[in-house]
Amino acid sequence: MAFAKTEDESSDRIIASAQEEIRRLAARYGDASKPEAASSISAGLSIVGKIVGRGALAIFGRVEGEVRASTVVIAEGAQMVGDVVSEQLTIDGQIKGTIHANRVRLGASGVVEGDIFHRTLAIEENARFEGKSQRSENPIDISSVQTSHSQPQDATDGNSGNGPSHHLKSVG
Repeated sequence: MAFAKTEDESSDRIIASAQEEIRRLAARYGDASKPEAASSISAGLSIVGKIVGRGALAIFGRVEGEVRASTVVIAEGAQMVGDVVSEQLTIDGQIKGTIHANRVRLGASGVVEGDIFHRTLAIEENARFEGKSQRSENPIDISSVQTSHSQPQDATDGNSGNGPSHHLKSVG
């Protein structure tokens, strides 16, 4: 008898795989004493606001606001509108905002519209990136993050190279 894989089984496997990946990344790059501190935002969930955590976070749904976590994975199909501050950031979905992360990996299905402040940046073939990248030894330093946000969002003059995000084209 042949069994067909249902969409729910496939989704469950993808989520379990992603959760295992963020636990592995958290253990490797984050607080190794608490690798179990991993959270996820499911595909059917949309959050507006600020998310702050010490562990790993996988986003499968939509987030509007700010995300701060040691390891962040924006999964394929996920959407993030806002700023991300992280040690390790993997982008396979879409993000529109400013990124401050030590290690950034933009996967083949990833789309970034905004500036990336990083120590290391890897961009896979077929990924899309519109914005500027700037290497920094400490891109997640609190003072540098606050400085980049001290300008009003709609400022068009006197801006030190961090163009306002409202000039970006929408992700389609």
